Amino acid sequence: MTTKVVKRRSVVSFSNLPEELQEEVKKLYPYGYNEAMMRIEKPNGEFFYAVPFETDEVSYLVKVTVKIDDHIEDDDDKDYYSDDLKGADEFADSEEEEDIDNLRDEI
Repeated sequence: MTTKVVKRRSVVSFSNLPEELQEEVKKLYPYGYNEAMMRIEKPNGEFFYAVPFETDEVSYLVKVTVKIDDHIEDDDDKDYYSDDLKGADEFADSEEEEDIDNLRDEI
């Protein structure tokens, strides 16, 4: 009969992990935490972001700092999402002229 080993669970900030465990977390997530990150809701309505990390003895939720860019102005959106393609008319006109010139050469 096998006995199931129950790991201790712990929530800890990345900065409070021992340096050797910080290095292990970095190795586990070499390209960042984006894919593994979870938003954890606290009973008081606050929240934090964490990533899972396991050792032989402990199952961690490691709190990570997240910067969210929530300051987008409407004017900024216009630069990226305008309906008009800048210079499209000039580009289309030059392509038409090239096509006509190519047709004349072929005839």
